[in-house]
Amino acid sequence: MYKRCLLAVLLFLVLSETNAQLPSQLAETDKRFNVFKQGFVDSLWVYYPAWATYSGFHAYDDVLSIPNENTRKKQEQYILRTLKKMEVFDMTLLSNQNRIDFYIIRDECNAILWSNLELNEHTWNAASYNLGGLINEILSYKDYSLTKRIENISRWLKNVPAYYEAAKMNLKDPVYEYAKLATEQSGGVLAMFDAITDSVKYSAVSAQQSNTIHKEIASAKKAAEAFYKWVESELIPLSSGADSRTFRLGKNLYEKKFSHSIHSEYTASEIYQKALMRKDELHYKMSKIAIELWPKYFGEQLKPLDEMVIVRKVLEAVSKNHVHRDSFMVSIKKQIPELETFVKEKNLLFLDPNKPLVVRETPEYMRGVAGASISAPGPYNPNAETYYNVTPLTHYTETQAESYLREYNHYVLQILNIHEAIPGHYTQLVYSNKAPSIIKSLFGNGAMVEGWAVYTELMMLENGYGNNEPEMWLMYYKWHLRSVCNTILDYHVHVLNMPEKDGIYFLTSQAFQEETEAKGKWKRATLRSVQLCSYYTGYYEIYALREELKKKMGNQFNLKQFHEDFLSYGSAPVKYIKEMMLFKVEESNQKKKK
Repeated sequence: MYKRCLLAVLLFLVLSETNAQLPSQLAETDKRFNVFKQGFVDSLWVYYPAWATYSGFHAYDDVLSIPNENTRKKQEQYILRTLKKMEVFDMTLLSNQNRIDFYIIRDECNAILWSNLELNEHTWNAASYNLGGLINEILSYKDYSLTKRIENISRWLKNVPAYYEAAKMNLKDPVYEYAKLATEQSGGVLAMFDAITDSVKYSAVSAQQSNTIHKEIASAKKAAEAFYKWVESELIPLSSGADSRTFRLGKNLYEKKFSHSIHSEYTASEIYQKALMRKDELHYKMSKIAIELWPKYFGEQLKPLDEMVIVRKVLEAVSKNHVHRDSFMVSIKKQIPELETFVKEKNLLFLDPNKPLVVRETPEYMRGVAGASISAPGPYNPNAETYYNVTPLTHYTETQAESYLREYNHYVLQILNIHEAIPGHYTQLVYSNKAPSIIKSLFGNGAMVEGWAVYTELMMLENGYGNNEPEMWLMYYKWHLRSVCNTILDYHVHVLNMPEKDGIYFLTSQAFQEETEAKGKWKRATLRSVQLCSYYTGYYEIYALREELKKKMGNQFNLKQFHEDFLSYGSAPVKYIKEMMLFKVEESNQKKKK
């Protein structure tokens, strides 16, 4: 705590010093830094063409980098040169927005170096070589004619065989869970090569070009099939041995990955401790509501002595109120405009009416990790459609579907839509693409993005969404418990070596999750280390910032203004947004005293 207070004081002094500089000095340094930023981004795409495509910059759609040692060495040298170039900039001569950009670029470069030199994911994650999403991005870029897209992918396909050969060379220390995921996703990946074939039919390429492209598709698909057969026949057995690498990161790598990924002012262990305390607080609130609701659902039946048993029984009763499996997606589509109306009526946040949200079935190549997600256009293509991906329940048995639907019951489904759509992810990402700097959009901070979505769940209920029904609050607390327990689970799994059966029991007993959901969460914890921490970490920091500003601003605090100011910084780490927002308040207070 002392260190954080000291940092806050130092920051205020630095920012105050910035204001004392001559305007001409500030303008000149900002001008030079803006040139540097643009040069950094332009050159970044040369070394990371796939990253460019995913970000919506399609000048390198025809380039598929071979993931070999030579490529990684060139990337490393480029990042080191970038960090060296940054040393010439005086932090006190940068504007607030550019100072955040400086932090983000520096942090991103250091994260890339750490990932390549210490984490070494390319040696153990077979699923990281999934080309399905990249093919989809190239084929679906509508600003290019279909013919141009086909010509781009034709050149791109030439490197696919070498790409998979390099992947096989890299995977010296495979992890079983990632090898298994790769095989699960293989069908969707191979289907994308067939999608190229279908697209060629409708393009204006010549007959000769068409013949050439079909040969390239056949060669690329053959290489992909060979890779996935190799994963199945060799990599999975190799990764199944007693001496094989574990998916668990261990404390050292986990703390470092948390630092490089989350960019919080707290350590992983500090957030873990906060999550443990929050869990107990939520259990207390849930027990009070459950006791209140007991007569409504159980009449005069005697209550169990254990309050957690009461909570579970009431949750089970309330969870029976859910949609039919065939109406799952229809219900989601129906709720989106209802959420928009509530946000507007309560004056919580400006919603851009020109940004469409399209609810769709999750594409097959994306399935296997999350049941619902948002796919938003990058900053280069802000007018493209934003997709709300919902995985259909067709692959579930009746028993599995019922378990899933009880988890996403009438109340929780609304909270899910707040989180994923309005005013959660969808809304935040629209604001992010409008941010004054492309840096904040390109290098979006996961904890800020997820934290905002979690924060909006509580914010909506605080402002009357759900009419303060005790069932809605009970289910909200249960849902929020997910974010809290996800953080605890992730730390338990990767640092404290929790076994799977204990992890499932923890989620079902402490987070009141259905078994199907708990198993899915365990899978996510094994495959996406640290990511599960982003929800609660970001939420905690955003909520704490709001409450701190309320105290400092008193009657001057305006919730809508807070939301819009916060989002105006793009998807930057909360700790950097906090620095700038607190400084603005301090600066305003100083002016009032004069």
